[in-house]
Formats: sequence, structure tokens, C-alpha cells
Amino acid sequence: MRLLFELSGEHPTLPFSELACVGEIIEQRIQVAVADCPPDADIRRLALTHVVMEYMGSCSATAEGLVALLDTLQVRSERPFVARVKKVGQNRSGLSQLELERLIGSRIGGEVSLSRPESEYRAIISNGRIFFGRVIHRIDRGAFAYRNPLRRPFFHPGVMLPIFARALVNISLVAPGELLLDPFCGTGGMILEAELVGASVLGSDADPGMVRGSRQNLPDAELFCADACTLPLRDGVVDAIVTDLPYGQSVRIMGKLESLHRAALGEMRRVLKEGARAVVVSHRDIDHIAGEHFTVRELHLQRVHRSLTRRIMVLE
Repeated sequence: MRLLFELSGEHPTLPFSELACVGEIIEQRIQVAVADCPPDADIRRLALTHVVMEYMGSCSATAEGLVALLDTLQVRSERPFVARVKKVGQNRSGLSQLELERLIGSRIGGEVSLSRPESEYRAIISNGRIFFGRVIHRIDRGAFAYRNPLRRPFFHPGVMLPIFARALVNISLVAPGELLLDPFCGTGGMILEAELVGASVLGSDADPGMVRGSRQNLPDAELFCADACTLPLRDGVVDAIVTDLPYGQSVRIMGKLESLHRAALGEMRRVLKEGARAVVVSHRDIDHIAGEHFTVRELHLQRVHRSLTRRIMVLE
């Protein structure tokens, strides 16, 4: 099935990369993507998407283009509906949002209800194009806010927000029932999000205090204390890895960072199944080290503050 995704503007590239866990993108613009997805795609697991729609078509960002599209579609709603229009990016179409909503409402058969709609048709204007669809799901972003690290029994500064931790889990392509490893698990945020999408999880850390703390946050998870450079795991047993490498003086680091990164990446390659993905976050350029063990498929930069930029590598 072909779906239309209204994406978050929190990062320019991660929302598109995340969609690979549910389908294959065939067209994209700023904060918009059209993807071919299997019927059983779990769109509920997405984090950096706002709205998922049944894709109905696209046209030039003009009133005339929208009229022609709607007249071709001949849409009729059996339930009371509402029409909504969203403009994203640096949009210079000059089209009035309210007028376009009225135009859509006038060309869809059925009862318009602004107060109690049972169905919603949505147009997104991005980069000179209008994408049109029927809403089938809204991502509950409030659930990510509820899982804020400050609300957990055990907290440590510098942890990644749940919404981005979920996105990285999704980018790893781990499926329900598959095994995901975080060898620098810290407070357990990555494996928490992996559990919520149905994956089996393993979390390890060299710091016994972190492991004890993670057990407070995830009492049922499989957690153990181990050096990430010598993991007590057999070769090729892990389906996916998602981890945030240590970077500061506030964490326990065994040896110098470069040697740690090189040894840890080699160990990740050893325990990961052939063709599987590791999503690795670093706060320094270690692409050359990663390239010794993996193929670097994607690189995403995320500015945290003036002196800290995350480098998110997708490795295979």
C-alpha cells in the first residue's frame, strides 16, 4: 500500500531514514514522504512522524492543480469529515490555508463536520507541490514525553531523549522478536525503546553502577556488566546494535577513546549477524575507524549545543 507521511521537522534527514523500517520511499520533499509499505507495516512504532495517511495523489501547489486532482479522484466520504491543510518548509505558494480547506471540503462528497469529524482529509504543501491523503494514524508523541529520562527511577546526565532513541532503534531495522544489543547501555534508554517495538534486548556496560541503575529502569531486561571490547557473546548472534559511544569525563572509560572505539566497533562487527545494522552515535569523527569494520551506509549530524554535535552512523 502507498502511504503519505507528514514528518517531524526536528531533524532534516533522520525522519526519512526512519521510514525504512516500514517501507520504501518513492518520493520526498521537506517534511513529506510517500512510501510503498507492506500491509502489515507497523506505522505505530515511528517517532519522527506526525501523521500517516492513505496516499491519494499529488499536484502542483496551485488552486487549479488541487481542483483538477480532486475532480479526478471523485472522493466521497461515508462519515462526517474535515479538510485540513498544512504548509511546511519555506513555502512561497501564497495559497490561503483556509481557502484551500474550503475548496477541498466543497469537492468531497459527504457531510463536512468541523466540530465532530470522523474522518480527515489532509493536504500538505511542500516545495511547490501539494500531497493529498486521508488520515489513518497520528503518532502519539505524548508517550515519548511521558518517558522523559527525568521521570525514570535512575537518571544520568547526557542521555538521549526517548523520541530520538526510538528513531535510532527503528533505523536499525530490528523487527519484533529479534535481538538488539546496546553494549554501552548507560541508563537503558535505547533498550527501553527496543522493548517497546517488540524486540528482545541485551544491555551491557563497563560501569557496574550503570548496570544497577538500568535494572531500576528496566527490571525485566537482560542486563550485564561487561567491557564492550570483549563481550561474552558468540559470533553473529545479534540482529541489531544501537548504542551511544562514551565521550566525556563523566563516564567510566576503559583506556583511551580511540583505542576503545576501534576495539568496540570490532567487537560489534563480530557479534552482529551478516548483513545486519549497527546504529552508532559518536561525538567525534570516527568514520575511518568504523570503515575498518563496516560499510558506512548513512551519516546524520545532530547539533546538541554549541560544543557538542552527535554523529549518527548507520553501519552494515
